[in-house]
Amino acid sequence: MDSLALPVPAVAHAKVHAALDDSRISLREIADLMQDSPALVLSVLREANLHSGGLAEPAESLEVALNRLGLARTGILLRRLPSVELQSIPVALRQLQLISQHAAQQAHGLFANQLGRLWQDIHLGSLLFLAPLWPMALAHPKLLEEWELRVIHKGESAKVVEKSLFGVRLLRLCQALAQHWQLPIWVTQGYTLLIAEQRNLVKVLRIAHENDDPHKQQQQLDDDLPLRRWFNQPANTILLANGLALSAQQGWNTPHNLRWQLLTSLYLQQPLDDLQRQVHQSAATSARQHASPGVWHPAEALLWPWDARRVPDGLLPAPPPSAEALHAWRKHCSDLLAEPSIFTNAMHLTTCAREALLASGMQRVVILMIDRKADCLRVHQTAGVDKAAASLLVPYKESTVLQRLLAQATQLRLTASNNAQFSALLPSQLRSLFSGENLVIRSLACNGRVLMVVVADQGGGPLSEVTVQAFGKTGQCIERALTTFSHRNG
Repeated sequence: MDSLALPVPAVAHAKVHAALDDSRISLREIADLMQDSPALVLSVLREANLHSGGLAEPAESLEVALNRLGLARTGILLRRLPSVELQSIPVALRQLQLISQHAAQQAHGLFANQLGRLWQDIHLGSLLFLAPLWPMALAHPKLLEEWELRVIHKGESAKVVEKSLFGVRLLRLCQALAQHWQLPIWVTQGYTLLIAEQRNLVKVLRIAHENDDPHKQQQQLDDDLPLRRWFNQPANTILLANGLALSAQQGWNTPHNLRWQLLTSLYLQQPLDDLQRQVHQSAATSARQHASPGVWHPAEALLWPWDARRVPDGLLPAPPPSAEALHAWRKHCSDLLAEPSIFTNAMHLTTCAREALLASGMQRVVILMIDRKADCLRVHQTAGVDKAAASLLVPYKESTVLQRLLAQATQLRLTASNNAQFSALLPSQLRSLFSGENLVIRSLACNGRVLMVVVADQGGGPLSEVTVQAFGKTGQCIERALTTFSHRNG
């Protein structure tokens, strides 16, 4: 994570670079300019804390970090960071940083007046609370997208999904990185609260949920002084702001979002209706300042019917192939159907088959040939999967699904409704290549004997029906090609 240089939008990069070269501009003004790029804020803060050698307290503000680094070293750091157009930054990273900017705006709208003297701490902590995830979103964007799809939108167990995808709970990973980077202490405290102090959080939530009168809520808190002191810590503001921003990504009237609204209204000692108005206003302000094409800002949903929900891409069917792709697909199928066979060897034939499957709209493809002597399937062609899959051997004796497919030419389609049933019966070596719940498997025969198995999907999400139909027709063309090829010397 330390070695990753987070990209900075070209516009923000140029503005800060010019400011560093202008002796008339103060550190305070430079710090303000940097706020347009969360990646730049994190990079400067990390660099300043790294060069302190552990002898100084972590920088509590961007201005302190700049003063510690000096303009010369700040300029060197800026030149090391990639300056790229906004649209070139991975969507997963842009989405996370947008949520962080939304959280910082929520913190400003809700707590700036009440806790004015602590405003800089609140702002910086709110902006950087999710920063431990930013490098991951750059290096492994698909993992975070799958986590969101499965945990937030499908309601799967966060513990199970995180162990599967990351090998560790995300909160603990974030806590460890926040400590390693010496992020503001309130960031680390927020993760500690979520990991080790959930019982207190539940107590406070029960008070907020059981009574909607702020005065009675406060009386209940006053009856438990240790709990009141714990809850009223200013550090909790950054957790509340991020909880509101993150939960709003799913919807404004979800139970998850309501819980954070209740906690925040209790913290501010104000009615829930008033709090909701402030939250919606802050969201709209954030959208005006930070929204950009290709990423989702929940303020958009404020214009929708109240019960409407955004459907993420991973739950929508993949788009059908373009007219150009279908033209290429027909050409490949024509080559497969040619008589006499135009193929010089099996690799030539399966390369054409792979290209036909990709042109049909498939994004990940594995073509396997049967080695009956070794009781395994040998990978013959791949596309869109890990390169190591090219040398994969997949045993089939213990898999009832593969045994059925090898008995006769068959097509099996896995979807969200039957994935759990069939996925467990596939060898792990094969299943690990295809994350998601949706894929098709087809065994192909030549002269009545199965020779080949094709596995394909469109990134793991629901398949386009046009692509599924084209996949079936491609399978028929490959079978014809195999038969014609086997008779080429006849």
